[in-house]
Amino acid sequence: MKYRLHLSYLLIAIFCLLLGGCSGSSSASRKEHSGPPRDSTPRVLTPSADGVTVYQNDFASIDTSNTSQGYVMVKYNGTNEKVKLQITCPDQSCYTYLISDRGAYDTFPLTAGNGSYALQVLENVAGDTYTVSLAQSINVNIEDEFLPFLYPNQYVNFHTDSKAVSKGSDLAKDTYSDLDVVQNIYNYVIKNISYDTEKAQNVSYGYVPDIDDTLSSKKGICFDYAALMASMLRSQNIPTKLEVGYSGDAYHAWISTYIDDKGWVDDIIQFNGDTWQIMDPTLAATNDSAAVKKYIGDGSHYVVKYTY
Repeated sequence: MKYRLHLSYLLIAIFCLLLGGCSGSSSASRKEHSGPPRDSTPRVLTPSADGVTVYQNDFASIDTSNTSQGYVMVKYNGTNEKVKLQITCPDQSCYTYLISDRGAYDTFPLTAGNGSYALQVLENVAGDTYTVSLAQSINVNIEDEFLPFLYPNQYVNFHTDSKAVSKGSDLAKDTYSDLDVVQNIYNYVIKNISYDTEKAQNVSYGYVPDIDDTLSSKKGICFDYAALMASMLRSQNIPTKLEVGYSGDAYHAWISTYIDDKGWVDDIIQFNGDTWQIMDPTLAATNDSAAVKKYIGDGSHYVVKYTY
C-alpha cells in the first residue's frame, strides 16, 4: 500500500482561504444525568491462534479457529524476504498485506462479512512476480457484524498495555454515552496531533502505523491519525472502521464509527444512531470545523477502497 498523500497541498487547493488550525469549537453543552458515568475501563479483545483449525505447510500457517470473531491469523516460517498475504472477500474485493514478521502470527480482519474468503500466502520470485506458498478457501460466519471493528489487527494494532489505550480510557472518564467518548477522543486527536508532511512524502510501501509512537511524537500522516483514533475507540468498545481510499484525487485514510446515541460531534459529524458516519481527523486537525463540515458534506468526496 503506497501512501503518497501530500495532504497539505490537497487542503491548500480545497481550503486556500481557510487554513489555520482547528477552530477549537466548544463541546456539547453539559446535561444533567440521573445515573452514574459510563464505565471507561478499557475492553481490549485479544486475537488468538487457538490451533483448532489450521492450514499449514513448511512455509506458512493459516489459523482460522476464530473466523466467527471476524479475523484470521497467519504466520510465515520461510526465509523469503518479500512475503504477502492476499485475501479475496465474498464481494470479490482483494486485500493485500505485507508479512514482515517471521515465525509469529499476525492478525488480519475479515471485513466483508459472511461468505467465502480465499487466502493466499505469496512469496516473491523476482521483481513484481510472486508464487503461491499456501492457499486456502474458508467459509465465514461472523457472530456479530461489529466484531471485525472491535478487535485489533495489523493496521489497528493495540493491546492492553498500549499507551493509547490508557489515554483513551482517560479521555472517556466522566462521560455518560459513547457519543461523549467519541467527541472527547476526536477533539483530543485533532488538537494534539500535527500532520507530518515530510513523512507523507517519504513513507514507504507497506507502512504500518505505530499508535503509541504517534501519541508520543504528536505527529503523523492520515494513516496514523486514523489508526490512533480507531484504537482508542475500539478499546472503549465502540466499533470503528479504519477506511482507506480516495478523498478527491488523493489517497487517504479516515475512520467511520458506530454508536447508539444521537447527536453532533464538534458540529462536524452527525450521528443518527443507525448508520456508519465518516470522520476525518486529519482534515479536522488542519482546518476549521466549518470548512471540514462543508467538505465532508454527504461523503461524496470520499471513495472507500479498503476497510480494516
